[in-house]
Amino acid sequence: MTSASAALPRQPGRTRAFLRLVMIEHSVFALPFAYIAALTAMYEWDRNIHWARLLLVTVAMVGLRTFAMAVNRIIDREIDARNPRTAHRELVTGAMSVRHAWTGAAVALVVFLGAAALLNPLCLLLAPVAVVPMVVYPYGKRFTDFPQAILGLAQAMGPVGGWLAVTGSWSWDAVVLGLAVGVWIGGFDLIYACQDVETDREVGVRSVPARFGVPAAIWGARGCHAVTTALFAWYAVATDAGAFFWLGLLIVAGAFVYEHRIVRPGDLSRLNRAFFSVNGFIGIALFVCALLDLLVRGLTV
Repeated sequence: MTSASAALPRQPGRTRAFLRLVMIEHSVFALPFAYIAALTAMYEWDRNIHWARLLLVTVAMVGLRTFAMAVNRIIDREIDARNPRTAHRELVTGAMSVRHAWTGAAVALVVFLGAAALLNPLCLLLAPVAVVPMVVYPYGKRFTDFPQAILGLAQAMGPVGGWLAVTGSWSWDAVVLGLAVGVWIGGFDLIYACQDVETDREVGVRSVPARFGVPAAIWGARGCHAVTTALFAWYAVATDAGAFFWLGLLIVAGAFVYEHRIVRPGDLSRLNRAFFSVNGFIGIALFVCALLDLLVRGLTV
């Protein structure tokens, strides 16, 4: 090894770089709600947890989300390069090549489709429907001021898919939960987009904050989270949820209040805490309370 090569910084392995690219740890935002739907369906079906099916739900969710994030990063790499906040991303710095990113996305898509096929025919039949908004979303900021609506639609698929995975049949209860999740994630993405307003306007990226301003985006997020709380309550009533689920809903409502107290139109200094910590807590807290509720009501491990 020459002294020059020794001085070069070590590049992360391709797998590690890809996992960083897709931010695999952010699966915490969507997985809990797919689990809530799947476990509720199991409770209504035979009151037993089917672990193999739950594992396939996990594989399908992680596979689809990984595909979506990889495609998002690939499509947005030129925009990311022009934004100081995202200029460190792997496809911009060269830590991950576009070819390898496409390879990872293809593998994730195959994993998703394979898990859907193993679950039941309806899951496989509807799998392409779940893929479409994942691909459309990154283009949304190029043709609409409301790309968060497309993101919300994409995220709403999780609970619906979790229910379908167990029963193989449609459920409007799962749709209500899916809408709650979609509106919730669309709402906190409105907050997240506020940090890029100036850059988005310069490079021509479209969003609610860029078009209507930060105050409008913050108020829009507040409205979304009020609707989310109402939809969670609707789901609780529709599925005859017990005290623990309602306790979880109170915790979620409190978290929303806290989130909107620390992020205000004139103060975005704690935006990352609101986005990552508070919203991660919301998903985990409601899942834990929903699981306790189902176990108390008779769900067998």
